[in-house]
Amino acid sequence: MKLTENKEKIKAYRKKAEELVAKMTLEEKVSQMIHPAAAVERLGVASYNWWNEALHGVARAGIATIFPQAIGLAATFDEELVEKVGDAVSTEGRAKYNMQFKHGDHDIYKGLTFWAPNVNIFRDPRWGRGHETYGEDPYLTSRLGVAYVNGIQGHDPDHLKAAACAKHFAVHSGPEDIRHEFNAVASKQDLNETYLPAFKACVTEAHVETVMGAYNRTNGEPCCGSKTLLKDTLRDAWGFEGHVVSDCWAIKDFHEGHHVTESPVESVSLAVNNGCDLNCGGLFLYLVQAVKEGRVPESRIDEAVTNLFTTRFKLGLRDSGETTAFDDLSYTEVDSPEMAALNCSVSEKCLVLLKNKDSMLPLDKSKIKTLGVIGPNADNRRALVGNYEGTASRYVTVLEGLQDYLGKDTRILTSVGCHLCKPKVEDLANGHERFSEVEEICELSDVVVLVMGLDSGLEGEEGDQGNQYASGDKPNLNLPGLQSEVIKTVVESGKPVVLVVLSGSALDLSYAEDNIPAIIQGWYPGAQGGKAIARALFGDVNPEGKLPVTFYRSTEELPEFTDYSMENRTYRYMKQKPLYPFGYGLSYTEFEYSNCALSAESLSDDGVTVSAKVTNTGKFAGRDTVEVYVKILPDEAKKHLPNCSLKGIKKVFLKPGESADVSIKLPKSAFELFDEDGKPVIYKGKAVVSIGSQCPDERSRELTGKSVTCLEIKL
Repeated sequence: MKLTENKEKIKAYRKKAEELVAKMTLEEKVSQMIHPAAAVERLGVASYNWWNEALHGVARAGIATIFPQAIGLAATFDEELVEKVGDAVSTEGRAKYNMQFKHGDHDIYKGLTFWAPNVNIFRDPRWGRGHETYGEDPYLTSRLGVAYVNGIQGHDPDHLKAAACAKHFAVHSGPEDIRHEFNAVASKQDLNETYLPAFKACVTEAHVETVMGAYNRTNGEPCCGSKTLLKDTLRDAWGFEGHVVSDCWAIKDFHEGHHVTESPVESVSLAVNNGCDLNCGGLFLYLVQAVKEGRVPESRIDEAVTNLFTTRFKLGLRDSGETTAFDDLSYTEVDSPEMAALNCSVSEKCLVLLKNKDSMLPLDKSKIKTLGVIGPNADNRRALVGNYEGTASRYVTVLEGLQDYLGKDTRILTSVGCHLCKPKVEDLANGHERFSEVEEICELSDVVVLVMGLDSGLEGEEGDQGNQYASGDKPNLNLPGLQSEVIKTVVESGKPVVLVVLSGSALDLSYAEDNIPAIIQGWYPGAQGGKAIARALFGDVNPEGKLPVTFYRSTEELPEFTDYSMENRTYRYMKQKPLYPFGYGLSYTEFEYSNCALSAESLSDDGVTVSAKVTNTGKFAGRDTVEVYVKILPDEAKKHLPNCSLKGIKKVFLKPGESADVSIKLPKSAFELFDEDGKPVIYKGKAVVSIGSQCPDERSRELTGKSVTCLEIKL
């Protein structure tokens, strides 16, 4: 049992919170509803700042382990691993909290309420914040979201280890520059099939403690004051019992951006009356006036503050009178050798091998006397960590990782090649000023490793410090600046080339696919990422990552960025062939599937189990990702049916020649779709269940030369 299942304990904490709130004045209660909650000294309540971040490590509060960015974690397709990362993050979070409270430090980013994970759907590759998510698929996002919440919140029967937060509720994925005024219009079908499942799973399965509203409106209602989302869906339909927090300064958008209210008092009234309990910002201080004017009943204030103190008691904060199993976690847990080892292991599992013509990889160290390492991301620390990051005690860039790995046996020649996005590295130069250096390194090198892509200065949140495009979104899928010219220059040298892409989203790699023999997508691989990439390039690590997003060829294939219909978006609904499909990723070894079967010919209330024998027929040990997809084929024609949908995943490690029997249970709900009214339905007809190492699409077959096994079941 864990606390979220211990109903009697939770009732006791809620009663304790109610008793405390009953002793407070209106002004004291309202002072608890903004993120820097004030102390109430007469009641022994310490100040508490609710705002803390832990998207892929404890952020913005000094030294902590920086794990791979969320999109990299998604590429592992590994629920167990993601929960392990969440557990490590909450261990460091507790240790840091204990230290900070001991020294009287109650500042921002010092609490135990972590505003992560981001379970929005990465529906469009232009969105700058997509690398904060677990990709484009609602099933994968649900499974990894639940895993991360479980890791953060823990399994203690008496207290939450930390409080997780599912954000941003709901239907939020850009554009960033108009998010404070934008109305995301989504059909009931798309809402329930795509945009809401991960939130529902975090609430109903993982019992996430907090849900954060989004900046935008959804179907006309501002999300942080939406009756449809916060009352009808979150509380009534899903039974959410935690607290709701606004996105930061989102409440003022009600009157300044969305123009659905006319004043701050009206805005805070709309938010609180519809279920928002906590304001990231200070506008909720107007609630005193709102209550006195009769706009908000004080009973609703009592309810909100009770929700907040219930969370504080669940956590056993130091001023709560509670003692927890985590009180003795020492600061020595932070950035420990064990954490560094875990971080490197996770980084290794994120890497996606996109191409490996003629088995160019892994490289043979004994045959390389001189290695060229070229590109603006070769020695770019920012390209390791993405956004919402902490501070590492040591960063290992790709260049540094290769230098450490190869030592003195191999000469490494390096050049930035070009600026990450500008036309010149040096402002006074004529441009292309590193190209002669690139050409010379190519002449002298046996192999060239190109390290290109983006960093969080080019894709991120609107207003991120140093963001080159201000809004955070990408204007297109091209490699920025002169990167494509550098790639062509290196290719034309005739030397063997490996391309490593560090980015948080899909880029157009068409030229590379046509001209470069080996390509690795490295994401933002964490502070130890360079070490992991070096080990992968030379075969100490066998890449096992799979793409959690579709790699398109250009934005011309996509609907308008502001169009929230899922029509022709993501692998589930797209009509054209992608460059690299969702679920795709190669290995240094080969896996074969046999004895594939379903446990029944017809679907029953118990669902169905799909099974297979997986054999490693290659020369390297490796972990395969077993992917199960369902395609619904109704007897009567229906509109807006997915091409197929991921419904099961499992990781299996196999040595060369080794086999394993794998089975994955699909519940009856795996065969549900939603009608135009947003109601779940299982259509009469049949379904095709596929099992293999990839999506059952034509492009995957072209890239791998393999097909998955497809089995039919009657619905």
